[in-house]
Order: sequence, then structure tokens, then C-alpha cells
Amino acid sequence: MLNRRILRIKAFKVLYSSVLAENMSLSEAEAQLELSCEATRDLYVYMLGIVAPLTKIAQDRIEAAKAKFNPTEEEMNPNMKFAENALAKLLDEDADFQKVYKKKKFDWTQYDLFLKKVMTSVASKEYFAEYMSSDKRSLAEDCKLFTRIYEEEFVDSEELEKILEDKSLYWNDDLAYSLTWCCKTLKSLAKGEKWSLLPLYQSEIIKGEGVESDKFFVRKLLQASFAGYEKYSAMVAESVVGWEKERLFSTDVVLIVMGLAEASTFPTIPVKVTMNEYVEISKFYGTMKSRSFVNGILDRLVQQLVNEGQIVKEGKGLL
Repeated sequence: MLNRRILRIKAFKVLYSSVLAENMSLSEAEAQLELSCEATRDLYVYMLGIVAPLTKIAQDRIEAAKAKFNPTEEEMNPNMKFAENALAKLLDEDADFQKVYKKKKFDWTQYDLFLKKVMTSVASKEYFAEYMSSDKRSLAEDCKLFTRIYEEEFVDSEELEKILEDKSLYWNDDLAYSLTWCCKTLKSLAKGEKWSLLPLYQSEIIKGEGVESDKFFVRKLLQASFAGYEKYSAMVAESVVGWEKERLFSTDVVLIVMGLAEASTFPTIPVKVTMNEYVEISKFYGTMKSRSFVNGILDRLVQQLVNEGQIVKEGKGLL
């Protein structure tokens, strides 16, 4: 599930936390990293579990309309397509999904107001009107609809972000990635495939000969960055004229340290790949000047370590 970009970000957050905390041990940092990785998959399960509660909101509204003193013809004979969607039924009856969901003690009940707002928003959209007006009834149609709901209603939802932040500190910034996997799951369910809990690391999905373990990669990256922080941060400070000591704790420095640690520790990862990754991450976790700063300093220091023989790559074209 987790690709290396996400793993680099998670290791970066843990390393940055350890720098701020000052007294965090490596074992504590590793434990925090493991929790952070598991949390992304938990969020995927939690968001997949929103299908049934949303469906229940629609069912409740239909029943409430029927119970009016003088219901309209439409209220007495409602369109039940969404309320009876096959996806909610499938997930409700999937023993494996329910086992994982209940084991985590996930529940959307306390966020009933949020669910109602989402359902109101969905009901007002053209894509929902098209779905409801179509005579087609199939799991594939329902999965297609919920894919739109995930994309239209949850991405960039500040209210949802606040809910997730209150539930877990580790869910910060993970929503978009988890929703992507929810949509991938809906696509596979639409094809008739059975749900199963995703492997935590992408290397476990790809498998095959020559596939390196992502779990090993991220743990070794954190260990190397943790052990080399003083050395690499000192190199950064020495390479910048007029350096302010306070900036040694900036996200930029942590990213450069990780870039140097990765370039020095993994002989099969091309230097260009490493540099591109940390420059890209700096766009989201630094300032407007971070990209050029990280790129320039990292490039200079990597070249210095190459010249000193501290960065050695296996194979041609990796430097």
C-alpha cells in the first residue's frame, strides 16, 4: 500500500519530531514510524467504512418522508436505488472487512451531522441525479458512484480533516493517499474481486524476484538519518554563508540530512532519484524558497561526499 514517497515523508516527520524533542531515542523513533505506517492503512479502512453510514442516512430520510402527516406521491414511492445500493450490502456482509473494521473499533455514529451534510451535498450534485435516473442497477454502477463521492466530497474537506485530526495525530496529511486506495478498492470490487486487507508496503504487493523490501528501506533510512543527523546538519551549516543557528531545526535541514543519509546508505538508488524525492517533498513541507534551497545544498553536498568516496553506487549511471 505505502509507496516510497509516502515512506520518505513518514520517516521525515519522525526525524523532525525527534530533532524538536531532542531526547527521543532511536527505538522510540522506530516505534513512532511503525505506528505512522499502520495508521495510513487504518485510515483507508475507516474511510471505506463510510459507505454503510451514508447509505443509512439516505434510508432514514426516506422513512422519515413516508412518516409525514401528508406525504407526497414521490415520498410514498421513493427511488430506492441509492438506499439499496449493492456496495453497502457487500461490505456489511463481508466477514473479513467487518472483522478488521470492528477490531479497530471504528464507528461513524458520533459524526452523524457530518454524514448528513455529505448526503445533502451528494443529493444536490448532477452526477447523483444521473445515477438515480438511470435504470441500471449493478455493483459496478454503485462503485462508480461512490468513487465520485470520495473524489467530490472528501478530498479537500476541511470538516473531514478536522474529524480525522481529532481521531489520530498520525492521520494528518494521509487522507488523499488513503482515498486513492479506497477508489482502487472500489474498482476491484466492481470487477467481482473479494475484499482483502491491503499489504502495508507496496513491495509486498508487487513481490517477485529483485523487489527490495520497502519496510527494510524505510527503517534503514530512519536509522541512517538518525545516526548521521549531527554530521550532516553540520555540513549544511558549514556550506551556507551567514547561517542562522535557529534554522538548523528547519524542515529544510531535516530533508537535506535525509537526502544525504539515503544517498550514502543505499548503493542501488540513483542519486538523481534521491534528490528529486526530497526536493518534491520540500514543496509541501517547507517555505516558498525551500525547493531551490534543498536542491542547491543537497546537490553540492552529495557531490562533496561522492568526491570523498563516502557515496558509492553499484552500477553505471547511478551517480
